[in-house]
Amino acid sequence: MNKDDELKIISNETKDSIDQMSIVTPSIYASIFSKFATEHNTEIEDEAGYSQDLLKLECSTLTKLQNNTAKSAQALSHSTTKAISAIQDKDESTLNEVLKETQSLRAEIEKLKESIYKDELTHTFNRKWLNDRYLNEGSGTFSRDGILSMIDLNYFKIVNDTHGHVIGDKVLIFIANELQKTGNKVVRYGGDEFIILFDKSVGVDKAHKVLDSLREVIITKKLKAHNTVFRTSFSIGVCSYSAGDYLDKTIEIADKSMYKDKEEIKKRVPGIEI
Repeated sequence: MNKDDELKIISNETKDSIDQMSIVTPSIYASIFSKFATEHNTEIEDEAGYSQDLLKLECSTLTKLQNNTAKSAQALSHSTTKAISAIQDKDESTLNEVLKETQSLRAEIEKLKESIYKDELTHTFNRKWLNDRYLNEGSGTFSRDGILSMIDLNYFKIVNDTHGHVIGDKVLIFIANELQKTGNKVVRYGGDEFIILFDKSVGVDKAHKVLDSLREVIITKKLKAHNTVFRTSFSIGVCSYSAGDYLDKTIEIADKSMYKDKEEIKKRVPGIEI
């Protein structure tokens, strides 16, 4: 893994860690960043150099996104002008051209939306998608009723320490793909935590049953890292929420349920060894 990838992973983990903090001073941020850097065995003596490299990487990503957005906006403006003119002139041929351009533009816009709302590693949805699609703007409250489940991987630090962060990333991708097989919305909430969003009609008991059944399948699967074989599992916390409920309070309730579940599942699955 190159330095840019390391920086991106460490920075994302740091941002996820401080997201719920009401106050973050530079020294707190530096301390948390340093902790994650140590976990990834990344040297940060040249902190100024790393900061500059990270800034360049983020600026490059933002510039690319900005350019693509501007390009789509210009194309939309051009197509709109052509459409107005064609309607006025009753030019059917030009209207057909505009239709094709609009269909192409829609595909480009979908790609932009995907880049904004998808987690880079697992290709699940990210927190921005959750906030924009499920919460009332600026309030942190849900805009609809539903069921939320917290998923937290068990012994994930042991996987990273034993097999390395590359294998750890592959485990996250594997779990994300399995969770998406349920047909529900999957959000990578941070690190090795995922949120699964179910429709209200599913109910808490059925949502838990769906995820428990998936977990039982995953526990039996043998994962390979170099010349060794190991297994993975996760803990589940499920609760319902109503329109107007706060996301952080809902997560807090799901977390309590999840930690109770973690105690039980760790009795059955005491480690990652097969």
